[in-house]
Amino acid sequence: MKTIRNITVLLLLSIGIAGLTPQKAMAQTSVSFQLFYDNLSVYGNWIDNPNYGYVWAPNVGAGFAPYRTNGYWAYTDMGWTWVSNYPWGWAPFHYGRWFYDPHYGWLWMPDNQWGPAWVTWRYYDGYYGWAAIGPGISIDIAFSSGYHVPYNHWVFVKERDFCRRNISNYYVSSSSYNTIISKSKVINNTRVNNGVRYGAGPGREHVQKRVGTGINQTRIRGMDKPGQRVTQTEMQLYKPHVKREANRNAAPSKVMNRKETANMREARPATRPNVNKEQRTQPVRQREIQRDMQRENPREHPQRNKPDKQRAGQREREPQMQNRMERPTPMQQDMDRSRNDRPPMMESQTRRQEMPQQNNRGLRPVKQKTGRILNQEHHGK
Repeated sequence: MKTIRNITVLLLLSIGIAGLTPQKAMAQTSVSFQLFYDNLSVYGNWIDNPNYGYVWAPNVGAGFAPYRTNGYWAYTDMGWTWVSNYPWGWAPFHYGRWFYDPHYGWLWMPDNQWGPAWVTWRYYDGYYGWAAIGPGISIDIAFSSGYHVPYNHWVFVKERDFCRRNISNYYVSSSSYNTIISKSKVINNTRVNNGVRYGAGPGREHVQKRVGTGINQTRIRGMDKPGQRVTQTEMQLYKPHVKREANRNAAPSKVMNRKETANMREARPATRPNVNKEQRTQPVRQREIQRDMQRENPREHPQRNKPDKQRAGQREREPQMQNRMERPTPMQQDMDRSRNDRPPMMESQTRRQEMPQQNNRGLRPVKQKTGRILNQEHHGK
């Protein structure tokens, strides 16, 4: 009996080891930075930076900023995750760090750690805010009160608008950022996944109370090729294991210099951001408030508040009224004929005689003076 039991245990162990072997092999599969160099070269340009090595500049319109344009926040099992609408969003918003260069604009430095979003969070009475974490900044520093980010690199939105898909329409004007930042506090909600520490953003319960509705949690699943796909129940992302040690021979196929990128930026069209392409910097609510004020005070815009049919009828009547004013009346025609039959008059008499003709155009008629008074005025009293 013991022999049979031993044989059975050995068979079960062998079957279990055989079944785990493929999973172990898949877990050990990894890539290098060459994946980023090859896939992102289609959507931007690689630049050799003296401080950070090879960095990437996306081919986007003016006004682009990471974690600000063409995306939104979704709550997942990893915390608040940035969902980008760019086809290359699976990489630069979940790996590496962003920084701003005065010449090139926003640049991305690749890294091997994956996270839902590499940003630091803040909260002030009624507002949520976030900003991209720069290269070389640890999580401890990024979520401390001593980490300072330029005020124009922050994004703030009212808490009730935080979960909107078109969140870029509801960003608060940057003119009030200094006040909000000085009074805000850091949201130090960090998590650890596979040994990687990151910021998960505001708590789910906290946001639900401010928004007033329940927030569903989306599950993150991996994909087998670069890209991303979002449904109501899950978010599929390509998130391979990147090994830093495998980057010895990795390099972009083409690296641009400063002159080439300058020409590229000058030739790049300055597209205006919108909901699904780029960010709108001015909130839509400001225009809505102006429309409401116009409805409340119609006297300030009398022509603008007239119905279209009334304005159209008024435009049609204006040429007719103009023709009537220019057409001479029968009385004017008779006066013109009688004036041509009279002998020439002095200049002052002519001006006096023409006054009734002018009055027929809409002025109140005045009594004409006699010729004796005209002569006295001309020769003196």
